Amino acid sequence: MRYGTIAIIGRTNVGKSTFLNHVLGMPLAIVSRQPQTTRDALLGVVNSGDAQIAFVDTPGFHRPKNELGRRMNQEASDSLRGADAALFMTDVFQIDEMEKSTKLSGAPPRARAADRTDAELIELLPKDLPTLLVINKIDRLKDKGRLLPYLERMNQTFSFVATIPISALSGDGADRVLAEAVKLLPEGEKNFPEDEVTDRPVSFFAREYIREQVLVSFDKEVPHAVAVTLDSIQERTTGLHVSATIHVEKVGQRSILVGRGGEKIKEVGTLARQRLSELTEQPVHLKLFVRVTERWRNVPRQLAELGYTAPTSGGS
Repeated sequence: MRYGTIAIIGRTNVGKSTFLNHVLGMPLAIVSRQPQTTRDALLGVVNSGDAQIAFVDTPGFHRPKNELGRRMNQEASDSLRGADAALFMTDVFQIDEMEKSTKLSGAPPRARAADRTDAELIELLPKDLPTLLVINKIDRLKDKGRLLPYLERMNQTFSFVATIPISALSGDGADRVLAEAVKLLPEGEKNFPEDEVTDRPVSFFAREYIREQVLVSFDKEVPHAVAVTLDSIQERTTGLHVSATIHVEKVGQRSILVGRGGEKIKEVGTLARQRLSELTEQPVHLKLFVRVTERWRNVPRQLAELGYTAPTSGGS
């Protein structure tokens, strides 16, 4: 019997949440095309044979532009503490950057910002922490021969236990990741019941699924300026009753989010209600309000009030 915690870390938008959802067999984590979709670490429990893996999906590592971004980066690095192993995820698009920089310099690549972020994140890995290297979006790479030089370069930067190309979207390679992950777990009894997939309460997912629909339905600055707080959440005989407030930073963002005659906010509510109903397996009644909370991403007090706690250690 084996049990342990594995932190999934990587840049923003490399597919960490998509991978977690696939191995869980359910769309627990929110996903979107927007960068920095994940703001809070999310534990997902996967049972594989006689082993149980507590995967921790983390915010994508990025160059922060505000206090919220700094806290997200710190939460990602903090997740490595206490983990039994790590899964470092990147994607095949970094191969393009490596090749471009090699052609330009003729020397070992010191790639652009995105690749430097990979390098910076690898430096955060404790040298004694067993770590898998997972290269996502392999289905987007037509010439697989380009993969080997990149893998060699990545393994020169850190002693990865194994290197696994995958497609998190289709699940190709996910079984091998699980097999390698199990090898890294210490012996021990399972920590969660077989039917339990996370330690997060329903209230957490109510907030997340509302924010997810904003990420999916809007673009430009609106999604990143949005935070969600719950005014109330109650289970009744008629189902789950939720009242929530969506916070934005500007009056113009509020107008966009509400839409003409409240059309847009109704659409967000309908989709979020469906997501939450699927998770809880009961009818959901949802009321949404929109409020302007100026500069909330940069004000520590407001961040705390909105549920984004301060980092437990220094900045990244």
